[in-house]
Amino acid sequence: MKADAIELGEWKSSAKRGGLNRGVSILDFILRIVAFLGTVGSAIGMATTNETLPFVTQFVRFRAEYNDLPMFTFFVIANSIVSAYLLLSLPLSIFHILRSSAERSRILFIFLDTAMLGLLTAGASAAASIVYLAHKGNAKANWFAICRQFNSFCERTSGSLIGSFLGVVAFILLILLSAVALSRR
Repeated sequence: MKADAIELGEWKSSAKRGGLNRGVSILDFILRIVAFLGTVGSAIGMATTNETLPFVTQFVRFRAEYNDLPMFTFFVIANSIVSAYLLLSLPLSIFHILRSSAERSRILFIFLDTAMLGLLTAGASAAASIVYLAHKGNAKANWFAICRQFNSFCERTSGSLIGSFLGVVAFILLILLSAVALSRR
């Protein structure tokens, strides 16, 4: 009789853990979708950013495009790679919802999510430094703040950064969630 009570108690605690892990897996899936939307929106927003201003005459114009600066190109490439990874990781995230006891794939997620976090942080940080210079300039280096002239260009690049940093926060939470799910075993 006592052994049956112990087995019943173990079954209840494992069912409670399974329910908690399923909840963590659902939150993981939702965060992946949020991160995907943020990174793909950032990549598209930055890749379609350009503005043309007339100079003294109609025939001489100044044009600002994202691919004029290598940091913005890196930003678009990094966000595109991370978006593709997030899209490809969604089926495995669904697998975790269905089978919450999978450990090896969660360990794989921790490694890959950490690599993608590094790539996304590098791209967003490089672009953020250029956006800062575009807004503020640097008098010591004779770099002028171009956002006074190229308002639309600066607004779109700043908006793209928001989505990318949203993806960074989502990745930090994803890594923590995977670690919590593994530690509950």
